[in-house]
Amino acid sequence: MSRRPGHVTRGPYAPPVPRRTTTVTSADGTRIHAEFHGPEQAPAVVLAHGWTCSTAFWAPVVRELAADHKVVVYDQRGHGRSPAVAPAGYSTHALADDLVAVLEATLEADERAVVGGHSMGGMTIMAAADRPELRARAAAALLCSTGFSQLPAESRVFPLRGPAARRRAHRLLLGSRAPMGPVSPLTKSALKYATMGAGSTAEQVEACARIVHGCPPGVRARWGKVLAELELTGEIGRLEVPTAVIAGSADRLTPPVHARRMASVLPDFLGLTELPGRGHMTPVEDPGAVAGRLRELVDDHLTAAGTGVGVAAAGSEVPAQAPRGKQRQKKERTA
Repeated sequence: MSRRPGHVTRGPYAPPVPRRTTTVTSADGTRIHAEFHGPEQAPAVVLAHGWTCSTAFWAPVVRELAADHKVVVYDQRGHGRSPAVAPAGYSTHALADDLVAVLEATLEADERAVVGGHSMGGMTIMAAADRPELRARAAAALLCSTGFSQLPAESRVFPLRGPAARRRAHRLLLGSRAPMGPVSPLTKSALKYATMGAGSTAEQVEACARIVHGCPPGVRARWGKVLAELELTGEIGRLEVPTAVIAGSADRLTPPVHARRMASVLPDFLGLTELPGRGHMTPVEDPGAVAGRLRELVDDHLTAAGTGVGVAAAGSEVPAQAPRGKQRQKKERTA
């Protein structure tokens, strides 16, 4: 039997009760837990969480969207209620397999969705760029607090001056199997420093700590090693879905340099929203901004077939669908 994910049980960061759940079978037979929120016939949004998280991570975004959107969230393999797999089952190829399996199993025959991914979830979308299922199903995408290569070299959790030392330290962090222990004031302080902005509330830190501490150390380490070797440069260049990017200006795990690189290589780039003072956990730190950008993508590329002008999270107008090719970067400042 699958274990239950760790999460807070009260307040805005507690996961809402899904309308229904299902188990999706991926290409290698892995069982993936998925949940449905919101009306069945509403415009669809499919969300992929990041490293060490679970469906519970999306709780505040789901609350923002579920009144008038069909929201599908799923647990990446080894996380939440999706069982762990053999060591060979940890790869970006497997992430892509799981995403397209979820899209095919949770959407109707002719249904499309806006697809959003945070951190490793964004890497999942990039890894699936060549998959015909993604091209057929995704009307638009949101890449949130993520990157496509050189993660250990660019991370700033350990503020070491030498790039080689910084790379080694972050590789050790990503691949560590050390137990995180119980959620405590000390571990919450460490998690906040590494993954969240200085202005994050105690309630937000508690919610993230419960989720991250719920990830088994072996799963955390195996996925961490995949992230340490991440190389999706070719894949992101083939992600032809209209794509927007969100980054926190205070993100130590995937600093904004990654978002700016994505802006330079995405074939159909819709703009970068940089959230001042936010860290890596942007869907929890600023769920209104993340949900707002997803809603705009639905309006512009799903329900309006890519016509009209969308309004960015900070209130600045951006093109609903930018022309193909490298785009001029746009930054929307959100309080």
